[in-house]
Amino acid sequence: MHGWAGKIIRVNLSAGTVSDHVLDPAMARDYIGGRGFGIHTLLAELDPNCDPLGPDNILIMAAGPLTGTRAPTGARYMVTTKSPLTGAITCSNSGGKFPAALKQSGIDMIIFTGKAPEPVYLWIDVGRSKLRPATHLWGKNSHETEATLQRETRPEARVACIGPAGEHGVLFASIMNDRDRAAGRSGAGTVMGSKNLKAVAVYGITPVSLFDKDGFKELVKKFNRKFSDTYKGDPPPLRTYGTAATITGTQTVGALPTRNFQQGTFEGWEAIGGQALTEKYLVKHKACHACPIGCGRVTRVKEPGYEGQGEGPEYETIYAMGSNCGIDNLAAITKANYICNEQGMDTITMGSTIACAMEMFEKGIITEADVGMPLRFGDAEALVKLTRMTAEKKGFGALLAEGSLRLAGRFEHPELSITAKGQEFAGYEPRAEQGMGLAYATSPIGASHMRGDPAYIEILGVPFQMDPLTWDDKAQLVKDWQDTFAVIDAAGLCVFFSVRNLVLPEQAIRPDGITELLNAATGAGYSLEEVCQAGERIFNAERLLLARAGFSRKDDTLPARILDQPLPDGPAKGMVCHLDKMLPDYYRFRGWDKNGRPTAEKLRMLGLQYTI
Repeated sequence: MHGWAGKIIRVNLSAGTVSDHVLDPAMARDYIGGRGFGIHTLLAELDPNCDPLGPDNILIMAAGPLTGTRAPTGARYMVTTKSPLTGAITCSNSGGKFPAALKQSGIDMIIFTGKAPEPVYLWIDVGRSKLRPATHLWGKNSHETEATLQRETRPEARVACIGPAGEHGVLFASIMNDRDRAAGRSGAGTVMGSKNLKAVAVYGITPVSLFDKDGFKELVKKFNRKFSDTYKGDPPPLRTYGTAATITGTQTVGALPTRNFQQGTFEGWEAIGGQALTEKYLVKHKACHACPIGCGRVTRVKEPGYEGQGEGPEYETIYAMGSNCGIDNLAAITKANYICNEQGMDTITMGSTIACAMEMFEKGIITEADVGMPLRFGDAEALVKLTRMTAEKKGFGALLAEGSLRLAGRFEHPELSITAKGQEFAGYEPRAEQGMGLAYATSPIGASHMRGDPAYIEILGVPFQMDPLTWDDKAQLVKDWQDTFAVIDAAGLCVFFSVRNLVLPEQAIRPDGITELLNAATGAGYSLEEVCQAGERIFNAERLLLARAGFSRKDDTLPARILDQPLPDGPAKGMVCHLDKMLPDYYRFRGWDKNGRPTAEKLRMLGLQYTI
């Protein structure tokens, strides 16, 4: 095979066995890789009603056919499992160097089943795989774990691991790779911890076989040149300011969530934006494998009480721990980010859960006796302290470790949890960005900007501009964008490069450039329509699994605050999210019935079996 390595590893943790299996070429063509391989496996093998933290759950790590190649940003892999935070599927994405090493070890996918009797890690040495004891690693943070495994295996090994949060059962624990990169959302790290799987260490050096080496090389040159020409020799803003540059855009249109989504603008936005981060704390930018952008932030903080160094924070962290908590102390936000990276936690759910608690405290729903300290919006010291307490599940941190929906529900105010399908919103206010509201409500993993992000079009104007305040024509937009993101995730690429350089411009969302790269890499001879259909197949397969797990139209919704309470400030003042206007059209474009279930005709067209 070309592009695909052709090998799957199955790891039965209960039995302590590792076995090699051949990748089915027909399945590979239909599902492309990464996210596609993950949902195909879960749909075939997972009991959708299983306990997410029980041995019957399945954890999948999968690369794409472009992962580990020189395709621009060919550095992504997907972790797919049933989420302990939401009960839905999760497909969490990460970059760095680990995904390329996994692919260059000759492996497309690892399937973990069962539960190890004692902590273990998987060591993959140029394709040879073995489980090893990890009792000595239990309790170590992600940085310590990586350093220890590189001493035990090879200094050049790449590591994906959990920190103490995953061991302790924090419901939004992340899988960390390359120290500070994260498969961050929905509790993939929690599932890994429940299986007593501490880490996967990989050493891979075999180049990915390409069908048309010369043609692939020319495509890489073409797309890198197109990227460079966009900025006319200047460094791209993401390299200069990181994703924190997004603060300016969301603040400008009134979509910067503030004080648990009570407002859409934040008076302290400049103090926590990309320019402030670059001027105060940036040491250097950092790029993932084969990335021409380099949006990663290597930072160092010297302020007393917040000292530390590492990577980040990204925009989503700054929103969740900054404006959403009413905090304009960038040192504190950065320190809390370091703690999340080291302990292995999703920064979005962490910050948003604290924001929810802050609102409950200010409204008298919880008290100092509940929290162990005062907890008001703007309290930077409390942010850092509670983040650490959550990782350790100590005191009030044990309640925060369950996420905002369970926290607010315990105190009989679930309406104060700003979630969809149980997962906290990303950093975009849906009342000021209508398409994002529909994307949150229909995302298969719960609220997420990474399963189809209309902000590119509604805020950034990439690849074209649409009015963020209108709900007209957003149903088709969101559907097409979700399918395109499924292709990006399956191929093993990063959205930052793909949406600007690899999709057709001018009122079309179709993965044209990705199709060219896939064909040169794999020789599969895809038409553009076939690649689009593969994205649609992946998304519908995820919806089918959700339906089997009991999810339906009732779950395609948003909190009452977003649907019924007009924004009180900013350019979107007076707006609510008109989900009711968009959802019926969305179902129609999807080929789903009025209850949000894929029709038998749609599933047959996509080659999916209709059984719910």
